Amino acid sequence: MRIGIPKGLLYYKFYPFIITFFKELGAEVIVSPDTNKEILDLGTKYSIDEACLPIKIFHGHVAYLKDKCDIILLPRIMQLRKNEYICPKFCGLPEMVINTIPNMPKIISKPIYAFSKRSLKPWIIEAGLLVTKNYFKIIKAYSQAILVQKNYHCGVNDLNYPLNIALAGHPYNIYDEFSNMNLINKLNKLGVGVITEEFVDNTLIDNEVSNLFKRPFWTFARNSYGFSTYLAKNNKIHGIIYLSSFACGTDSVTIELIKDKLKDFPILILKIDEHTGEAGFDTRIEAFVDMLQRRCDLNEANLSSSR
Repeated sequence: MRIGIPKGLLYYKFYPFIITFFKELGAEVIVSPDTNKEILDLGTKYSIDEACLPIKIFHGHVAYLKDKCDIILLPRIMQLRKNEYICPKFCGLPEMVINTIPNMPKIISKPIYAFSKRSLKPWIIEAGLLVTKNYFKIIKAYSQAILVQKNYHCGVNDLNYPLNIALAGHPYNIYDEFSNMNLINKLNKLGVGVITEEFVDNTLIDNEVSNLFKRPFWTFARNSYGFSTYLAKNNKIHGIIYLSSFACGTDSVTIELIKDKLKDFPILILKIDEHTGEAGFDTRIEAFVDMLQRRCDLNEANLSSSR
């Protein structure tokens, strides 16, 4: 049994769990390559025009895999936290794929509720039975996958630079180096350190979110708002870069909430899609870093004159 795993969307956060689970069941796991121009071109070809860049890229990974495996995982992720939901495009992701990419193999598309071991178990059983009828083997593979996932540390926390920023946005935009044109490396070369949401405790994020007039409906919105406002308010960063897919509805709300909370704190919004040019992208980053440096120099000068 060959299981195809597209290297898109939340693959970057949960691949240790997925790969371990199917390998422990005895399946051969085939993962698509890192996102590249071929993958993007395939995704643009098969996806609807209105889809955001990460969804188009996911289509490209599926199109690459479809003739190389017996089953493809199309993760219909509904919840990662109780009472919160994921981007609505995740809910209909399997239908989007199978109605635009021809000659698809069998798919795994059962809804995933991953806010507890118990809520995830129905998906585990159904997916596992596609590979083996041994129930105990499925449960053992589940336990091993959870262990491996717990030992995996995702995120960036490198603040040993003259300037430091919080990099906010959906994880698949932050960790796909092709779609974001290797943003983190560009920042490091400019002398800017980066921290992502994984390195701010959930309790601190919840405290920030509790000040909103209404609790966020979307998990990604909660994370981006809570971690970036906490770091900014406590002077742990010099600025925020929000990496957003063009036409993302949830991002448009989250960005305005952050701006409203932090007022004049330096924030750069980088919009990406399949047409984003690297030259303009680099120019905006460099200008933002220059502005942060001037701001720091001015603050130091004012501090020195006041002594």
